[in-house]
Amino acid sequence: MAFDFKKEFKEFYMPKQKPEIVTVPAMNFVAVRGKGNPNEEGGAYQKAMSILYSVAFALKMSYKTDYKIEGYFEYVVPPLEGFWWQDGVEGIDYEHKEEFNWISAIRLPDFITEKDFRWAVETASAKKKIDCSAAEFLTVDEGLCVQIMHVGPFDDEPESVALMDAFLELNGYENDLNDKRLHHEIYMSDARRVAPEKLKTVIRHPIKKKENCNE
Repeated sequence: MAFDFKKEFKEFYMPKQKPEIVTVPAMNFVAVRGKGNPNEEGGAYQKAMSILYSVAFALKMSYKTDYKIEGYFEYVVPPLEGFWWQDGVEGIDYEHKEEFNWISAIRLPDFITEKDFRWAVETASAKKKIDCSAAEFLTVDEGLCVQIMHVGPFDDEPESVALMDAFLELNGYENDLNDKRLHHEIYMSDARRVAPEKLKTVIRHPIKKKENCNE
């Protein structure tokens, strides 16, 4: 049976609908950076999706080619993730999606090296006849975070963020969002196939202990 990150690492992909603190280890991703409203038809975000999945599946299916990845085992492609921020805004302003900066990403198994990644970019570009050069091999080490499973439309996410903020206040922590540690979402549902009220999205924020609180 193929290795499924969602099932093997439930603490990172299946939190409860109430805030919890988690320490997230460093992970590697195939990633594409961009700016603008993710809902724009034919926009940069949708083009990024084509690149991400083309490269991700080239790596997943590499065992059927002449290129062999050392340590390879069959796996399910992990869910789509996104890191989001807006210039000059603390947190996220959902009213102005056109001002979003984003890094869209799909987790990679640890056995995939940068050499393997470059092979996949070239292979995907040739096979899909699209330019995948915007894809990058990205390592993210999130560390201490608060997370929650948000169920419902994306536009209702502020309600879940408010729950996380209140939880931090009660427990002596505060958000540590900055240009390196970003608002993070993991999309556990396919928005093209699931009703908005049933969408499941992991929301994760970097945090730190308040300076006036003891460890």
